Amino acid sequence: MANKKSIVAEINPEIRDALIEMGAVDAYKCFQCGKCASVCPWFQVGTYEFLVFRFPLETVLGLIASSEEKEELAKEDDKIYRCVGCEACVDQCPLGVSMPQILRSARRILVDFGSYPETLKSVVQKIRNVGNPLGEPREKRADWAEKSGVAEFKSNMELLYFPCCIASYDARIQNVAKATARLLKRAGVSFGILGTKESCCGEAIRRVGAEAVYKETARSNIENFKEAGVKRSLVSSPHCYVTFNKEYPELGGSFEAVHTTEYFWNLIEQGKVQPSKSFKKKVVYHDPCTLGRQSGIYDAPRNILKSIPGLELLEVEDFSRNLSLCCGAGSGALWIDWPKGERMADIRIKQLVDTGAEVIAVACPYCLQMFEETVKAMNLDIPVMDVTEILVESMNEGEPTE
Repeated sequence: MANKKSIVAEINPEIRDALIEMGAVDAYKCFQCGKCASVCPWFQVGTYEFLVFRFPLETVLGLIASSEEKEELAKEDDKIYRCVGCEACVDQCPLGVSMPQILRSARRILVDFGSYPETLKSVVQKIRNVGNPLGEPREKRADWAEKSGVAEFKSNMELLYFPCCIASYDARIQNVAKATARLLKRAGVSFGILGTKESCCGEAIRRVGAEAVYKETARSNIENFKEAGVKRSLVSSPHCYVTFNKEYPELGGSFEAVHTTEYFWNLIEQGKVQPSKSFKKKVVYHDPCTLGRQSGIYDAPRNILKSIPGLELLEVEDFSRNLSLCCGAGSGALWIDWPKGERMADIRIKQLVDTGAEVIAVACPYCLQMFEETVKAMNLDIPVMDVTEILVESMNEGEPTE
């Protein structure tokens, strides 16, 4: 009879202590109920076994990222980087265990040893070198704004608009930034951008585990924000929203961030933005994980859509609000090409389309990019639009700006 390997012999207290020091302290709270696995989006995908509840125990035993064999470590890397940080598990956990934080701690160890996906290494390097994950020249970051007549931010302005990297560079997502600028101008809001002086908020690389590069990038932004006199920022990305409000204060950056859906709903309530042009479409709204579960913003985007004449708002039965299924782009997964049959976006698009909607509405650049690519890959004829783009279409051009 072959000798069985003793788990006691495999316990690695050094790895365990390193994980706890990196932020995995929640591992001690988990009592292995398994509820997290049933709400994890990988459960809906169904083709990849992702037993989330195992990670806390493996952390306490020091078994995560502990293999010294190349093939085994590659399997561990794949498993650890499957988490998209959607926090569905946190939302449903009886004790609020942060499984994403446990896995981010493991990622920090992997990054320190250079043992993480090459695609993500490239993203981290691009942000360090040119301030954005796409590797685009810094000097082109404000090109979209020049064409839209958006000025550089001055300290006497009401808002700094921070569109995020994707909306600054990607030709399709730039329309979100342009729509936002048009709405702000129509409402008479004084705003500007930092353009070439701004860098990625750093959220994605922190979730990847590149803590040192995140801090370097964040401190650069904080310094530029302070120098420019920024007190309040408007963001299109929920990821920037969370980073500015919850994480920059750790590094001395206290700048209030407001998401576009909150801000424009407030302007509608004040009568400064008045949707009057009919948008006769059935629209289904997708709750982004970072805006919904992680920030509690559910009503503002829906209220905007409900205020638009002719628009019929639909919901995904059983999978909306805090139960919304992730698009699959969080925690660096936007840049990972999962094999066919292992893509969350495919499942989510089917849920959205099955409502009978004619338009899919989103409020996150990540979701917009993921869904646009997925709709094309699935040969579906349904537009994906940001809430701001739909709101702009409902405005009559002849209306006054104030």
